[in-house]
Amino acid sequence: MQNFKTVVLLAAISGLLIAIGGAMGGYAGVAIAFVIALGLNVGSYWFSADIVLRTSHAHEIEHGDDPDLFRMIETVANAANMPMPRVYIIDSPQPNAFATGRSPKHAAVAVTTGIRRILTDRELRGVLGHEMAHVANRDILTSSVVATIASAISMISFFALWFGDRRNGLVLLVVAIVAPIAASVIQLAISRAREYQADTDGANYVSDPEALASALSKLERGAQVIPMEVPDATAHLFIVNPLAGHSFSGMFATHPPIEQRIERLRRMSGYGGQ
Repeated sequence: MQNFKTVVLLAAISGLLIAIGGAMGGYAGVAIAFVIALGLNVGSYWFSADIVLRTSHAHEIEHGDDPDLFRMIETVANAANMPMPRVYIIDSPQPNAFATGRSPKHAAVAVTTGIRRILTDRELRGVLGHEMAHVANRDILTSSVVATIASAISMISFFALWFGDRRNGLVLLVVAIVAPIAASVIQLAISRAREYQADTDGANYVSDPEALASALSKLERGAQVIPMEVPDATAHLFIVNPLAGHSFSGMFATHPPIEQRIERLRRMSGYGGQ
């Protein structure tokens, strides 16, 4: 269901690009803006792992540094039919984790010291399943495509506002404001859909939806009371929003409500709502 929703949203944001570009700059304007935006985002996609790991202050560890963690990740990777990713630790008391990498062969999984302290091994396996699902589903590629289209829409809107036909000044102003907001709303909706899908696939990898549900409850509380400084642009990669103490909700949220994620997982377990 979430994969279908992602396709629909991708079609919507692509249609928005064509409509805005065609109305403001013609199809040549669409092509130019898309190429520029693509150039800006290809580098981000190709080097996404290194960029995110660096900005999150993560450092790579070896098997001997945490054998239990390596065993868990290897077990989940095998269940997901993926190669063993690189493993990173973030020295932060906030319990959190993320995965990144442009493909399963270039994947990295990072966990905080805080998550190692508060989760049981069973719960941590559930979290690792979620993160592996993001890589297996190539969600980094999806988010890069969406970011490219959203950037192109914003670019077209900006140029139309300053260089468009002044006879339609009010219309251009409204469109220049509304179009980037609409693109952002669709972009965030895709991010939330990918989170739901990673919950489902990850729970299936470890055959234990309740483990992830229990982990999410603990992680949400931890993110709310323990701050973690990360760039806004990378907050969506974490399993729970590390900026939960001062983040948006609803259609401007990067993550679905924790309550809904837990409810879905417990329905998978067969006792949701009991």
